[in-house]
Amino acid sequence: MTGWAPKRFWKSASVVPADGGFTVHLDGRPVKTPAKTPLILPTQALALAIAAEWDAQEGEVKPATMPMTRMANSALVKVPPAFEAVVDEVARYGGTDLLCYRADAPETLVQRQSRDWTPLLDWAAQRFGAPLRVTSGVIPVDQPADSLQRLRAAVAEQDAFGLVALHDLVAITGSLVLGLAVAQGRLTPDAAFDLSRLDEDWQAELWGIDSEAAETAAAKRRDLSDAARFLALSAV
Repeated sequence: MTGWAPKRFWKSASVVPADGGFTVHLDGRPVKTPAKTPLILPTQALALAIAAEWDAQEGEVKPATMPMTRMANSALVKVPPAFEAVVDEVARYGGTDLLCYRADAPETLVQRQSRDWTPLLDWAAQRFGAPLRVTSGVIPVDQPADSLQRLRAAVAEQDAFGLVALHDLVAITGSLVLGLAVAQGRLTPDAAFDLSRLDEDWQAELWGIDSEAAETAAAKRRDLSDAARFLALSAV
């Protein structure tokens, strides 16, 4: 990205109206994507969030602390030329959705999955006309073609910015239904993450919490929250 240097060189970041939306300036110089194209953002809210990320940098610039900037770059550079391929990638999760694969034992876990996951499948069936089949264990189950097509259509409704966010929501949870539920406001990102971790949390209740696994989970939770925030900020 133009202006992306190992150390901070600018005094302040500001938001400036631009053709097609808003952009961010560093001491009056427009920020660009890694492909050196203009960083044109669809909403002032997203531009302000990205400007805040730049302003928060001290000394050495740390791209890992700038998730809104990273996702905006992807939306502007990576997604447009491969939009249909990205839609397909996200939609494929519907064929192996986490919520459709249930334990067959012990009974406490079986009951918890039914209690917590079935309402989301019912919601997807009603909201998108896309009922999905449930199975026990790891034996694959073929999902109705019409349901998968309708879920793909829901993914394709997103613009490039929304698709970047939805990709992360779905990939992190392993569930197209959970990702769409966050995107549609049916679930908070924290609630969706907890549902995606139901099996792991049940194991932790039995055997205790592994510190390394807990750190990994916390990082994924933050990433999921960032994706949901990006989606909300970019909504026109």
